[in-house]
Amino acid sequence: MKEIALGILAALFFAFTFILNHAMELEGGSWLWSSSLRYFFMLPFLLVIVAIRGGWKPLSAEMKSQPRQWLLWSFVGFVLFYAPLTYAASFGPGWLVSGTWQFTIVAGILLAPFFVTIVNSAKVRQKIPVVSLFISSIILIGILLIQVPQAQSASFKTLLLGILPVVIAAFAYPLGNRKMMEVCDGRLDAYQRVLGMTIASLPCWILLAGYALFTVGLPSMNQVLQSFYVGISSGVIATVLFFIATDRVREDQGKLAAVEATQSTEVLFVIIGEMLLLGLPIPQTIALIGTGIIIIGMLLHSYHTMLVNREQKSLEIREHQ
Repeated sequence: MKEIALGILAALFFAFTFILNHAMELEGGSWLWSSSLRYFFMLPFLLVIVAIRGGWKPLSAEMKSQPRQWLLWSFVGFVLFYAPLTYAASFGPGWLVSGTWQFTIVAGILLAPFFVTIVNSAKVRQKIPVVSLFISSIILIGILLIQVPQAQSASFKTLLLGILPVVIAAFAYPLGNRKMMEVCDGRLDAYQRVLGMTIASLPCWILLAGYALFTVGLPSMNQVLQSFYVGISSGVIATVLFFIATDRVREDQGKLAAVEATQSTEVLFVIIGEMLLLGLPIPQTIALIGTGIIIIGMLLHSYHTMLVNREQKSLEIREHQ
């Protein structure tokens, strides 16, 4: 239950990404700067946090021991996640991008067979948790209902370019996150892992920033400030909270699916945020019904996780008797 609460709190801070990215695009800011600036601003804060916690040497040793793994999965988990999201914001409003992003709650579950666990010294391929997949699919229905009213007034180009890049990001983020958890195997905490992935992905962000400099020029001061806010709220606070939550349940695919499903609440926070900050109207009735379904789905995930925890505790008690 604590992990689900952390996930929902992370979703609140993640929501700023979609609202501010859309706001930057409305003001004419380039997605190239929106994506790269976020990670440039994350770096110094994470360096200070990890250094104060005395975690730099272990992180450095881990990255030196497996440089290819760090470069590959940091590219997948950060670059293939955030660059497509900011690109999509160039064509679609925050509700479309954040709503499509919620495919990640199902994508994470479908990725389970790509991972193995060690049981009695033997490798066992993980299975898709069927109950968690069913509950996440219910949440997905709620998200689709939220999208229906706005999608009716959007052009085909807006839907296509606002959806396809986000679908890529929706699979890349949980894949990169889970693979890095597998690589680190509990030897690093969430702060170290986020910092390591930020450093490993820096070459890509530098290339994007360089391309932006020669094609669109320097970013405006307003875009720099908004990217700073995104970097702190979403890049540092939300990412660390989410990584802490997933780290705690990394051995249980059902619980991991429940934590990843908390990202569905981003849609609710984005709708509220765009109403307050960008002046968007109150959602239509069908969208409100979708909101209710999302809440029900999250409650089901919490209830299922609670039942699983009780069963595990009962088994532990029997084993000790």
